[in-house]
Amino acid sequence: MKAISYSRYGGPEVLEYGEVGEPKVGPDAVLVKVRAAAVNPVDWKCREGYLDGMLEAVFPVVPGWDVCGVVVQPGVSVTEYAVGDEVIGYVREDFLSRGTFAEYVAAPVRTLARKPRNLTWEQAAGLPLAGLTAYQVLTRALGVKRGETVLVHAAAGGVGSIAVQLARHFGARVIGTASEANHDFVRQLGGEPVAYGEGLVDRVRGLAPEGVDAAFDTVGGAALQASVALLGSEGRLASIADPDVLTYGGRYYWVRPDAEDLDRLSGLAEQGVVDVNVAAAFPLERAAEAHRLSEGGHTRGKVVVTVGWEEGESA
Repeated sequence: MKAISYSRYGGPEVLEYGEVGEPKVGPDAVLVKVRAAAVNPVDWKCREGYLDGMLEAVFPVVPGWDVCGVVVQPGVSVTEYAVGDEVIGYVREDFLSRGTFAEYVAAPVRTLARKPRNLTWEQAAGLPLAGLTAYQVLTRALGVKRGETVLVHAAAGGVGSIAVQLARHFGARVIGTASEANHDFVRQLGGEPVAYGEGLVDRVRGLAPEGVDAAFDTVGGAALQASVALLGSEGRLASIADPDVLTYGGRYYWVRPDAEDLDRLSGLAEQGVVDVNVAAAFPLERAAEAHRLSEGGHTRGKVVVTVGWEEGESA
């Protein structure tokens, strides 16, 4: 099958498009014919070797953890899905090797949910990792409640944009940091935008003089420091970007595959609660360009790669 892979750590130039072996389908997995796969910051961080101390790489590595596609073969003990079912998944293993930037992926059923019927393939591919991150941080790490004020950093990004929508759905007021160019987008999501940079703490305090009840850091560094300064007396703090959050009594969160959570997100998408903005889509063979765009860190929503099927071809 055709796939993107890399045989050594490095920049986008190490990504190669070519033939790799088709995955084997375990008893509790299904073979998914991929329609789209999303790029996440963790993908290029893994490719650069930044996570080598945490995740072993079995080269060649096919990158990607997000997927949207069609089931073409259920494992022998799978009853949840049948051939032709449209699914989404956060297909992460505890090592790097068998990713989703490929024509096919073998996905354990514990990583999957049904594709939201109202989302395109590209939108649906961008939901699993970003959506699960936002959902799990807001519900498990921060415990956001109705009537609270939540600060979300990078509110126009992949995780941040979904976090804004979910927090609003939970009944919270959301203040979101974003560049001036993305302020209208953040407002459309239901958030109150504030600009990055010097004076951020004062700008947020102008909207929330008593501080915020919860802060969701997706950036780290200065954003984490600002979050600490803006917490109210009983404020809670979580970060997905900076382990230094632990020194302030906050939670450092690494998203977990969870079929029930993903199914809830799929349902919320079908209800119109959660939408996924696709900043750009590239064909699979141009995955290096998708990685470069993601690394730039200024995209509105998600970057995805698409896997073309021949016209008239069925799953």
